[in-house]
Amino acid sequence: MPEFENYAVEAAQLETEIARKGAILGIDWNDEAEVRKLARHALASLSDTLQLDHPPGSDKGMAMLELIGLSQLMLKVMKDSADDGILTHGGPVWKSLARALWEEARIAKEAK
Repeated sequence: MPEFENYAVEAAQLETEIARKGAILGIDWNDEAEVRKLARHALASLSDTLQLDHPPGSDKGMAMLELIGLSQLMLKVMKDSADDGILTHGGPVWKSLARALWEEARIAKEAK
């Protein structure tokens, strides 16, 4: 039996932090191309190499690194909740990033 997890609370907390980091980076969550670029960075972080658009020690570089980490946590929450038979939804920022992550993951899988 799975442990009780409050996925809705986790999603809300993650979305708040994702939105904060996105604000530092000036991300327009309604700009599909911009969000998909972020998703590509996040998915690329699963490999050995990570390329940032900003120096890692800068405010924007740190925000990007944290945003990439948050996106990985977001994917884990979605997977864990789905494994428990729960469909986790967030707000508009969550949905925008989730769509981009799933689409970029699909494209990467098809390219293999």
